[in-house]
Amino acid sequence: MSERDPWFEERGSGPVLVALHPGGTDSRSLAPLMAHLDGYRLILVDRPGHGRSRDVAGEWSFDEMADSVAEVLAASAPEGAHIFGWSDGAIVGLALALRHPHLVHSLVFGGGVFHRDGWLNGVLDGEPPAFMADAYAEVSPDGAEHWPIVIRKAEQLHLREPTFTVEQLRTLVVPTLILVGDDDEVRVDHLLSMLEAVPDGELAVVPRATHGLIVEKPELVARLIRDFHADEKSDGVAPIRRATR
Repeated sequence: MSERDPWFEERGSGPVLVALHPGGTDSRSLAPLMAHLDGYRLILVDRPGHGRSRDVAGEWSFDEMADSVAEVLAASAPEGAHIFGWSDGAIVGLALALRHPHLVHSLVFGGGVFHRDGWLNGVLDGEPPAFMADAYAEVSPDGAEHWPIVIRKAEQLHLREPTFTVEQLRTLVVPTLILVGDDDEVRVDHLLSMLEAVPDGELAVVPRATHGLIVEKPELVARLIRDFHADEKSDGVAPIRRATR
């Protein structure tokens, strides 16, 4: 792979699980959760312009980020993988599942939106905290001086995207777990619309949890992921929505 390809790391053995980090961070932010996911072959990807991956020319798009993850999968796990994404990582995972369904076995869509209107008012406003700039400077091959460009690109991205539609969600062919904290940055009614549209969807709303769910309750999130991936799952004793699937 060339220096322009995204940085990624593989560890462990078992079913392949690709983990996609939130925006403004890199795969290191997923460490608390990854510590509870032994038994998987984990692939951690730093998207272009994040962490240990160089930035790319021009503006960012979630589709292009998804394509970069697809390149990693095509080389390292051409048989496909389970996908976990949080926040912007969830949006990238959704784009990946829609654009490259042959590479995606299932999707955990955590703390994200399928359309930019799904964010609560104001949550994307303001400057990111200083610790994000410090973390970026520690590992970025573009250097600390590139951070303001990263911030500008992220702001512009969130003004434009994502813009997936309910009609597109109805074409999603993989099992999908929608995961969110009950005090998260996403409108719950937005995620209910997603649940109603996705052909094979599940919803988990975690109580007393925020947009930082993956570091607040990583063991619980890991259990939800494992349960979602279980071969044998019950639809319960009185299914309604799933009874008509």
